[in-house]
Amino acid sequence: MAELPSAGGQAGALSGSAGGGTALPSMKERQKVLGASLVGTAIEWYDFFIYGSAAALIFGPQFFPTENPMAGTLAAFASFAVGFLARPLGGLMMGHFGDRIGRKSMLLVSMLLMGIATVAIGLLPTYATIGIWAPILLVTFRLLQGIGVGGEWGGAVLMAVEYSPTNRRSFYGSFPQMGLPVGIIGANVVFVIVTNILAPEAFQSWGWRVPFLFSAVLILIALWMRLKIEDSPAFKAVKQDKKDVKAPILNLFRNHTGTVLLAGVVSIAAPAIGYLYSVYMLSYGTSTLGLERNTMLMLIIFGAVCHLVTIALGAVLADRFAQKPVFLWGAALLTVWSFPFFWLVDSGRPLNIALAFAVILLGQSLMAGPQAALIAELFPAEVRYSGASTAYQIGSILGGGFMPLIATGLYAAFNSSTPIAVYLLLMGLISFAAMAVLKVGRYPASADAGEVPGAEPEQLRARGGRA
Repeated sequence: MAELPSAGGQAGALSGSAGGGTALPSMKERQKVLGASLVGTAIEWYDFFIYGSAAALIFGPQFFPTENPMAGTLAAFASFAVGFLARPLGGLMMGHFGDRIGRKSMLLVSMLLMGIATVAIGLLPTYATIGIWAPILLVTFRLLQGIGVGGEWGGAVLMAVEYSPTNRRSFYGSFPQMGLPVGIIGANVVFVIVTNILAPEAFQSWGWRVPFLFSAVLILIALWMRLKIEDSPAFKAVKQDKKDVKAPILNLFRNHTGTVLLAGVVSIAAPAIGYLYSVYMLSYGTSTLGLERNTMLMLIIFGAVCHLVTIALGAVLADRFAQKPVFLWGAALLTVWSFPFFWLVDSGRPLNIALAFAVILLGQSLMAGPQAALIAELFPAEVRYSGASTAYQIGSILGGGFMPLIATGLYAAFNSSTPIAVYLLLMGLISFAAMAVLKVGRYPASADAGEVPGAEPEQLRARGGRA
C-alpha cells in the first residue's frame, strides 16, 4: 500500500490527549490496519453480495420453485432481506463485546460467522433434494450472514478511524466503505467467469455454488491479516483510563438514544442506492428490460468501479470541506437524479445505463465517503462500537435491505418504474433532512487528536484537522 500522509506529529511520539501517554501508531501500523480493514470488509461484502446475485439469478427456481417467476424472485429477494433483520442483532451483540473486550476480537468473530454461513450455502441441497428444509436452511444461513456483517462494519470503521491522523479521519474511515464496491466487483466478476465457463445447465445444477465455496480461501486470507494487527489506540486508552462500562448498550440508550435514531435515519439513503444498483438492477435488467445477463453483470461491475473511486473522492472532500456539507451534497444529488436515473435505465441502452449508474453512485459516494468517520464521532469511545453499529444497521434495514423487495413489489403492482423513482427520491429527502439537524463531530476519534468530548470545529482545526 502506498504511504499515506500523516498529521499531528511524528508517528511514535506520545499523545498527551489520549490515555495519558498512549504512543501514536506508526505509519506501518496504520497501513496494516487500513489493509486489514479494506480486505476484510471487501471479503465480508463479497460473501453478502454473492447471495444477492444468486437471489437475482438462481435462488428462485432452486429454493423457491413456483409457476410464477415473479413470485419466485420475490421470495428470493425476501430471503435476501432477512439478512438485514439480523444485522442489528449482530451490531448490538458485537458492539457490546467490542466496547468491552476490543474491536479486533469482534472483527475475527464476524469474519468466521460470515465464512461459515457462506460456505454452508454453497453446500446446501436444493428444494428438489430435501424439500421445505432447503429454504428453511437457506434463510437460517442468511441470518448468520446478517449477524456477521452486522458486527463487521462498526469494528472495521472504528479500527480505521481510531488509527487515523487528525486531518485524515474521513479518508481513513472510507477504507471499510470502499470494501463494499470491492466486494461487489469480486462477487460479480466471479459470477461472470462461472457463467461464461459453464454451460447454462451446469451453472443451474452446480456452478452457482462455486462463488460461495471460493469464499473459504478469501476468509483465511482476511483472518491472517486481522490477526497481525493490534487493537485501536482509543480502545487501549479506554482500558488504560478505566473508562469502560459494564453494559455499553444500556449506557448508549440511556445517554445517546436520540443520536442513535437520528444517525440511523441519516444512513438510509446510501444503502438504498447500493442495493438498488447492485442487486435489484441485475434482476430488473435481465427480466424486465430483456438485457443479457453478462451485460448487466458488466454494468454493475462498471458501477462498482465508479463507486470505489468516488468514495475516496467523497472522503477527501469531507476532510477538505467538512463532513456534513459533503454528505448533504450527496443526498441532494440523489434526490434530483432519482427520475433521470430510471429514464436512462428504462431506455435499455447500456451506455445510458452506465451513465445512470455513474451519477447516482457519485451521490451515494458523497454520502458514504464521510459517513464512517461522521457516525463514529457521534459517540464516545466507551460506547462507540455499540453506537456506530446500531445506527448504521438501522439505516441499512430502513433503506437498503428491503429495497430489492420493495422495488420488485412496486413494479409488479404498477408495471412502471415511476413508483420506484418516487421511493428513491423520498430516501434522499429523508436522509438530507436528518443530516441537516444532526450535530456532528462530538467525539473526535483520530489517534492524534485523542478523545475530546464536545470538541468544536475550531479546536479540531487548531490540531490540524477538519470538522
